[in-house]
Amino acid sequence: MTDDGLTHFDESGRPRMVDVTGKDVTARVAVAEGRLAMAPATLERILSGRTPKGNPLHIAEVAGIMGGKRTAELIPLCHQLPGASIEVTVEPDPDLPGVVVRAEARIAGQTGVEMEALTATSVALLTLYDMVKGVDRGMRIEGIRLVRKEGGRSGTWTAG
Repeated sequence: MTDDGLTHFDESGRPRMVDVTGKDVTARVAVAEGRLAMAPATLERILSGRTPKGNPLHIAEVAGIMGGKRTAELIPLCHQLPGASIEVTVEPDPDLPGVVVRAEARIAGQTGVEMEALTATSVALLTLYDMVKGVDRGMRIEGIRLVRKEGGRSGTWTAG
């Protein structure tokens, strides 16, 4: 750790993987969410099954799980977390209008799963956009954020 508390850099400022071997294995959970805002007519097409590439809601759930599992390949200093459980839900929200994605990642391990939850959310939203962009190019991915994490030395944190 550097003098300013940055854990992913050594004293010379070079990037490094954090050594988690001395940490206790604890149950860890992270929940992230994000939204895809769209025109009301686009949401209606999704809900009525009139989209050109099939059911984007179910495909996005699978894509989110797959993306969360590949986090260590995408984010350079993330640890690989074999055995992490990732659940993604994709729910229409007529008030947005659009779709809300929520991802929960769980593991018994020595490091947290926040990045897996955030990556799963991001990939699910990107998949939704890709599947419906032919109908509505003005969609907006919004509000990707961590909403809760549990476990480890810092305990439980919930977004305000």
